Amino acid sequence: MENFTTDERFTEIVEKSKKLFSKYGFKSLSMDDIARELGVSKKTLYHYVKNKSDLIEKTFELELFRLKSWVSEIVLSELNAIEEFLVMCKYLDKDFEQFNPAVTFDLQKYYPSLYKNHMEKKQQFVYTNIKNNILKGIREGLYRDDLDADLTAGLYINKMIALHNNDLEFLKNLTFEKIFEVMIENHIRAISNPAGIAYFEKHKQ
Repeated sequence: MENFTTDERFTEIVEKSKKLFSKYGFKSLSMDDIARELGVSKKTLYHYVKNKSDLIEKTFELELFRLKSWVSEIVLSELNAIEEFLVMCKYLDKDFEQFNPAVTFDLQKYYPSLYKNHMEKKQQFVYTNIKNNILKGIREGLYRDDLDADLTAGLYINKMIALHNNDLEFLKNLTFEKIFEVMIENHIRAISNPAGIAYFEKHKQ
């Protein structure tokens, strides 16, 4: 992923390809289509990637690179655990807004190993940061000190996955934003001690 910080042309090609895949899906686009849409020669495209599978993998690497960079900035800021968690959730909310079920189905069907590998890496990264946030909140006296950080973080990730794959009929009339908002608030209330809940109540708007 180092090329994303050293080669602007490479990053631009991967970013534009990511948008094309999001718009048209993964199966229908050929490398000829991609080169034409990007306004580059196939020779230029193959200078950066070996084939379409490699290009798809690079789009995943760029997504994870940006997620890690953004989270690192948040972790290094002077936010307490509750503030940090809420800011992280805003990013994840934006990430979910870009979710296209049809494109994801396309990816799962034709590139299952790439999809599985990417999701495992992404989930592991989010899990690690949720766990670190829980430990931070305990140290700051905002979260309950009897929490099992590993289990709590794992349960939160499981809820996120379920929300991502949600097809429950009785939730059809609710927006994703509303469901996500309730899930976040329930999580904070469940793990916070009285001081944390009081802080959340005061600042949740």
